[in-house]
Amino acid sequence: MNPSHRMALQYVLLFGANGVSLPFAGLWLSAQGFTGAQIGLSLAAPMLARIVTGPLIAVWADGFRRRRSPLAILGVVAALGYAGAGVTEGIIVQGLFWFVGATAMAGLIPLTDVLTLALARRHSFDFAVSRGWGSAAFVAANVLMGVVLTRASIDWIIVWIALAGALMALAGATLLPSEPVTDGPRTAGRERLAGLTRLMVNPAFMTAIVAIGLVQATHGFYYGFSAIAWAAQGLDATTTGLLWATSVVVEIAFMWWIEPWRRRRGIGPWLILMLGGIAAVVRWTALAFLPPLWLLWPLQGLHALTFAATYLAGVEIIERLAPPGEHTAAQTLSSVMASGVLIGLATLAAGPLYDVMGVRGYLAMTVMALAGLGLAVRLRRTGVL
Repeated sequence: MNPSHRMALQYVLLFGANGVSLPFAGLWLSAQGFTGAQIGLSLAAPMLARIVTGPLIAVWADGFRRRRSPLAILGVVAALGYAGAGVTEGIIVQGLFWFVGATAMAGLIPLTDVLTLALARRHSFDFAVSRGWGSAAFVAANVLMGVVLTRASIDWIIVWIALAGALMALAGATLLPSEPVTDGPRTAGRERLAGLTRLMVNPAFMTAIVAIGLVQATHGFYYGFSAIAWAAQGLDATTTGLLWATSVVVEIAFMWWIEPWRRRRGIGPWLILMLGGIAAVVRWTALAFLPPLWLLWPLQGLHALTFAATYLAGVEIIERLAPPGEHTAAQTLSSVMASGVLIGLATLAAGPLYDVMGVRGYLAMTVMALAGLGLAVRLRRTGVL
């Protein structure tokens, strides 16, 4: 297997786990006796804690000789965390194990991105193509687990996620390319912390990760309440599933075909970030006014821009802004902002927004997207992109 195929397999395992945990975690936690508030706290806590755990994992990971080593260790921790939640009882104990598993699983994403980016530069393959296999695995896992749950125990949810962590540990130890963290001598922990601090006080870098994070975090309301809103609108579960599948299919198409074309044409990531933000304004504003079913399909098609384009543009922008030797910390901080702090806050706010405003709560996501666009324009004016 060449490096591109090996990283594609890593993304399949990683997002095959997410394809089960994201839609079905609440279902499993509910079956364990968690209340709605406890489920919300259990899901949001690892996201919000990433403001601390994310940088710590980044600094720790760069202390290894090979980039695959921390991936293998985090796979073990994820497997043990989720398995521990599955075999114990009690809200507090299971919640703590879930926190450990979810924190390790989230930490795997930016570290996998950094390794793939390094290999893509060295071996001249498209990052987005390998990453696209993760999105395909997300859809397949989502559908397959839905079928499994019609015939088997709900505990297969936790078994699946824990097994994926174990397989990632095995892949990290034996299959992933042996890419060095640095071509020179390893830096001391104090120096890595200093590099992290430099990034956090860099105005252009912080503007970039907040701009990217705001657009990405606008999906918080959609993830939590789109299915509920569509059910209230009279759509059946099959249609809702197809709408979700459509969004991921266009995401995969963007990663496999549009993104490589964009890079060949030399179209810069800032323009793609702007397109993603504009699409988010259009998508969430339209969804706030209960559009008919025929309009939902093209709105779901905008997921190619609101998620895929924004994510890929963000990865490239952060790679450009990060000094040599600080890519792990940079990508992790960006992931912490987008997939941790901001979407965690958006997820916490989504419940009260839906209770008070119903689908009009999407308009809060429109405001977030506009704020992200404003910061993107400001970033452009600095001349760093």
